[in-house]
Amino acid sequence: MDLIGLLSDPATWISLATLTLLEIVLGIDNVIFISILVQRLPAERRDRARLVGLGLAAGMRILLLLTISWIIGLTQPLVTLFGRDFSWRDAILIGGGLFLLYKATSEIHESLEGSDGHADEPGGKVASFGGVIVQIVLLDIVFSIDSVLTAVGLVDEIAIMVAAVLIAVGVMVFASGPLSRFVHKHPSVKMLALSFLLLIGVTLIADGFGLHIDKAFIYSAMGFSVFVEALNLRRRSRESRPLELHPTLREDG
Repeated sequence: MDLIGLLSDPATWISLATLTLLEIVLGIDNVIFISILVQRLPAERRDRARLVGLGLAAGMRILLLLTISWIIGLTQPLVTLFGRDFSWRDAILIGGGLFLLYKATSEIHESLEGSDGHADEPGGKVASFGGVIVQIVLLDIVFSIDSVLTAVGLVDEIAIMVAAVLIAVGVMVFASGPLSRFVHKHPSVKMLALSFLLLIGVTLIADGFGLHIDKAFIYSAMGFSVFVEALNLRRRSRESRPLELHPTLREDG
């Protein structure tokens, strides 16, 4: 189908909207992970690391979309263990899940031991810019494969897939800055975000072993947790405000 015919087809816009929404949802994991990692950098380098990380995520997704035959080949059996076939996709998901578990667990441990790992606070460890980017790239590979396989299963046109990826990454770039600063400001939110990463890591490992967990359940649990934490933050904010006297009490005083 030519470009004019593609743009004039209502189904194109429905597919684009649906896929973009799914790409944004799938990108939540990526944004949370990047928001946690950049806290290891000096404040003046965090925005650059976020933009580089998300730019690499977009580039990787588009590159994979242009090599769909290779991506589909990743789902072919590679080795058989314990009576089950494992593909390259399974191996990547399991490896990525284990890395995510390790990273989230180590961050939680450091937070509980007294040093929350922020580069701009006493005792916080300062990571190298290159080291942070390498970690972002490793998880980008895992999340990109998951994202691209979802896109291939929903849409046939490469142009729609690329457009959806670019729009979704644009939304993530816009949201990642405020999210990163919010996580940095509220330690309890950081702990919640790390718990999400643990949950996502377990989900990736389970998926790699053939136990598919519907992500609707995962994101519903995450959404409910965020709602509860929002209520707690509002309560703490109200408690921290100075008490205001009633007008009649001020007059009596």
